[in-house]
Amino acid sequence: MLQNRVDPLGSIITTPARGAWMGNRGLIHDDHRHIERPFRLKAWLICLLQFKDRHREVMTPRRYTELFFLDEATAFSAGHRPCFECRRPDYERFKACWMAGNPGYGFDARTSIASIDAVLHAERIDKRGFKVLHTEPLASLPDGTFILFHEQPFLLSGGRLFPWSPFGYGEAVGLPSVFEVIVLTPASTVNAFRAGYVPQTAPLATWPPTV
Repeated sequence: MLQNRVDPLGSIITTPARGAWMGNRGLIHDDHRHIERPFRLKAWLICLLQFKDRHREVMTPRRYTELFFLDEATAFSAGHRPCFECRRPDYERFKACWMAGNPGYGFDARTSIASIDAVLHAERIDKRGFKVLHTEPLASLPDGTFILFHEQPFLLSGGRLFPWSPFGYGEAVGLPSVFEVIVLTPASTVNAFRAGYVPQTAPLATWPPTV
């Protein structure tokens, strides 16, 4: 079993659960398929599981490290964004929503994605290698955002919170009666969601439960 799944905090974990998306952060494993570092590049990507009939062994020596995510919302929370090559329409849609949601940076259509990656990198991980957290009013958060609740990652969707696991989401809980919450999804990505990018999520439990 390989250490190649990513949780909403950006940690690379070992689990038998399968993912709906692939991604990478560059070559971060050794010749024995062990993770050596959390990243090598500032471009943290979300890719298709299959693209142009390409096939390769996972964690091939001296090639980029394949990482996997439960869903796109998890990948965004970890600090990734859509790939330019295999997800061009989603990449362009995300870039447009990111710029619309973050006008303070003064970026435009000519701005390199490297400039956005630099912002995301500062929002995803600090110099000590820890996940960057921020606080926002709960009522202002869009669906698809992850927050930290009872020290665990929860997905916000439809006015409810869903506990995350590598295998899927648990039963929904109501929103806490607090003003601000700790947010896991990078701040500029949250703004991209506000501007219209809707991340894919794994199936959510119905609420109230059906009988």
